[in-house]
Amino acid sequence: MSLTMSATTHIPVLLEETIAALAVQPGGRYIDCTLGAGGHAAAILDCSSPGGQLLGIDADPEAITVARIRLEAYKNSTLLINENFANLKEICIEYGFFPVHGILFDLGLSSLQLDSNRGFSFQHDDPLDMRLSPSQNITASDIVNTFSETELAELIKTFGEESHSHKIAHYIGQERPIETTLKLARTVEQAIGGRRGRIHPATKTFLALRIAVNHELEYLESALKQAVSLLGFGGRLVVISYHSLEDRIVKRFMHEEASGEKAHLKLVNKKVIIPSRAEVLFNPRSRSAKLRAAERITIPEEVDCEQTVY
Repeated sequence: MSLTMSATTHIPVLLEETIAALAVQPGGRYIDCTLGAGGHAAAILDCSSPGGQLLGIDADPEAITVARIRLEAYKNSTLLINENFANLKEICIEYGFFPVHGILFDLGLSSLQLDSNRGFSFQHDDPLDMRLSPSQNITASDIVNTFSETELAELIKTFGEESHSHKIAHYIGQERPIETTLKLARTVEQAIGGRRGRIHPATKTFLALRIAVNHELEYLESALKQAVSLLGFGGRLVVISYHSLEDRIVKRFMHEEASGEKAHLKLVNKKVIIPSRAEVLFNPRSRSAKLRAAERITIPEEVDCEQTVY
């Protein structure tokens, strides 16, 4: 089966590598924790036919709507849930969807989100929102306009790894209220100067705000632990990350779970997998992607619920 997709459609990152790392098999059960527009999910369902099943999770209700349309041909084999993967184990227990053959996390924003008007990108002048789900309380605007300069500087330094965080926070403090993406991008640019190379000076600040708004790092750490408990023997955990903070968490977690006498996992690829030059040229958004995979090598303990399903 060819996994090549038209450039006019949503382009899932590292698609063939993901299917290989998950070791997708006919009749298998899989969880896509970051469903997005359903690109990876469609390939998993295709490769797991006949008899494959997929649980798709996304915090963004728009993603669920788009993916449901895309996966219409597999509607009898899919269960799509509008939830945050921080609640992964709870979701699986509620629907009896465990143990599974593979779990995927693709941690990048989907094209759907980047092209939305929710402030994830500064390509357009949009409200500073950055929430993956409209049910969340705190927006990027709330942080930008209510945090002290000291708090802002620490947030931008910690989550954006931005060396000019104090200067940026000071300029933000002087320019408040800041309600739109372009005003924030211009403020950051004024603080640290114009573009150096291909990365816009506001990129790290936007990343830091998005991580803070959506609790991305803490939810990732929690979900990875839950994922291991849901894998059956030989089940695969595959994670695609896009920036160093995510990748460090994933790398550390997999290495810890694959070490010592009580190791639950073994590493599938000791070296991280990155996109080919051809993929990056075809889909520039893939350029920072890193894929890590591990396999469960112990028999699962009973999942903590009233009735265990095997």
